[in-house]
Amino acid sequence: MAGETFWNNRERAQQVIDESNTLRGKIEPLLAAEKQLDDFRVLLELGQAEPEAAQLQLHAELDRDVSKFLKDLDALELKVFLNGPHDSKHCILSINAGAGGTEAQDWAEMLSRMYARWAEARGWKVEVTDALPGEGAGLKSVTMVMEGENAYGFAKAERGVHRLVRISPFDSNKRRHTSFASVDVIAEIEEADSDIVIPPNEFQVDTFRSGGKGGQNVNKVETAVRITHIPTGLVVASQTQRSQHQNRATAMRLLLSRIFAQRLDAQKAEMERFYGEKGSISWGNQIRSYVFQPYRMVKDLRTGVETSNVQGVMDGDLDPFVNGWLRAGCPTKRMQGVKDEDE
Repeated sequence: MAGETFWNNRERAQQVIDESNTLRGKIEPLLAAEKQLDDFRVLLELGQAEPEAAQLQLHAELDRDVSKFLKDLDALELKVFLNGPHDSKHCILSINAGAGGTEAQDWAEMLSRMYARWAEARGWKVEVTDALPGEGAGLKSVTMVMEGENAYGFAKAERGVHRLVRISPFDSNKRRHTSFASVDVIAEIEEADSDIVIPPNEFQVDTFRSGGKGGQNVNKVETAVRITHIPTGLVVASQTQRSQHQNRATAMRLLLSRIFAQRLDAQKAEMERFYGEKGSISWGNQIRSYVFQPYRMVKDLRTGVETSNVQGVMDGDLDPFVNGWLRAGCPTKRMQGVKDEDE
């Protein structure tokens, strides 16, 4: 970075700066933790020469400081697990309702709200790029971009089928229903990050009017963009930006990310197992169960992490499940099953 020709290529220079900041973000907290640990040792040694009353006060202060230290160290340790090539990138999270009509579509919308709150609590920026409303209520599908530190590294833990058990608010007989929705997570790839080039004859661009509330152009002109990649059949859309140009740029970024993920899926056996784990949106393939009735519990079937605070989870308290998945050794150790972790 100190070289005379460093800024000759601004794009490359920015990549180097970002990489430097990432490395610094891993090293500096570790050095600070080591220094703080040495400070604790010095305080203990000095405290031995103090009167008993002063020692008791010192121990009380140390207990408080060490408790915070361990919490910070726990967060630092989690970053060690985020060593994948794209873990530091932003992510694209998509939710699709399973079979079940309105009930499943309502569940998809509930998951959308849950992830938005989780991301916002982490200080990430969330943008819904495309949403397909259900016939009666809820969402058939929704795609959102999460921008933040290690967004993909953390969010990839949520990829899979999510199962809901509750008394349906849409059933006049108040019967218990089981609903499914699938969550897909991929890293957001910029053109500068890959060698993927999409020839113009390999994709089809369609425009349509954006849905929902908006400004003077929304719902009046065709600002929304849908792009179909002909060789693979992948379809992406963006309709939340104010102009067609912006929506097209967003849609192309989504398409590039999906093609990149698909190529990784085909090239790497480990990534192939990871992507193949999601399965169909039905019984026997879920990664997590959310039970509202007859009892209240959310349980991750991969790690065994569970809680009875259902409302907290639906309000975005997902860190125990995500952190548990990371600590289980994603994705290789996790495949050994819950039994290994219990041992």
